[in-house]
Amino acid sequence: MAGIRYVRGDATVPSVKGIKVIAHVCNDIGGWGKGFVLALSRRRPEPEAAYRAWHRDRAANDFGLGAVQLVQVERYVWVANMIGRRGVRTGSKGVPVRYEAIDTALDRLAGHARELGASVHMPRIGCGLAGGTWSRVEPLVEERLVRRGIPVTVHDHD
Repeated sequence: MAGIRYVRGDATVPSVKGIKVIAHVCNDIGGWGKGFVLALSRRRPEPEAAYRAWHRDRAANDFGLGAVQLVQVERYVWVANMIGRRGVRTGSKGVPVRYEAIDTALDRLAGHARELGASVHMPRIGCGLAGGTWSRVEPLVEERLVRRGIPVTVHDHD
């Protein structure tokens, strides 16, 4: 079993064959406009539109911490909007990242990836604006995805 593959490059355009899921962490208040999502939206409008509709209709769906929304953007490319942040700002309750929500979302993502036969591609989720540390997120990715045989590539942007 291989571990996480680390590459330099843009996670919005994974350059491997086969079905791919681009995974990233979103907040739980409907905000979309800073960080990785800007790069994502420059290439594909569908994930943002789907996320905003998901949030808008949250009273009637599963929107909330730990939830995952899969959005197909090309024949072989999906985007996983994963709710893993409480709000958007660091405050009295600490940083926005919620590791338990990321863990739950990764567990759900694993089921989708296996069903699709997909590899998963991501930036260092939860570690940018969310304020998390990779030393806490990496073991979750290993446990939920890699140990289940799902190929994972982490893209570090230049």
